[in-house]
Amino acid sequence: MELVSASASPLVLLLGWSVVLLVAHVLMQGMLATKELGSAWNAGPRDDNKQPAGKLAGRAARASSNFRETYPAFVALAAGLLFIGETSGLGLIGAVVWFVGRIVYYPLYLAGIPYIRSLVWLGSMIGLGLMFLALVF
Repeated sequence: MELVSASASPLVLLLGWSVVLLVAHVLMQGMLATKELGSAWNAGPRDDNKQPAGKLAGRAARASSNFRETYPAFVALAAGLLFIGETSGLGLIGAVVWFVGRIVYYPLYLAGIPYIRSLVWLGSMIGLGLMFLALVF
């Protein structure tokens, strides 16, 4: 096994940009909830467990939750691929498919578009599957 410099891999860029995507989810969710519930709610301890009732804030929260469900798998698979030096081919294709799918998924979810959103989610899962195959085979 030949070690590859992590900085030489597009997987490292995807990992970095995936953090930006995570932060974008968190910020959008927070902005929409704060817009609905107010800055006092945002700054407070939220002991009353009050949740936004609006559609857009709810969608942003669910889309963020959905992202965070698959994000650890992406990070683990990308790290595994970097560790074994498999930084191109099927693993990289899978990582790009997952990343692009997650970018496309978010506005589809916020807009409330069914079916196409589900297909995009499925595509991102296929991306994780490709990464897994590259890692174990």
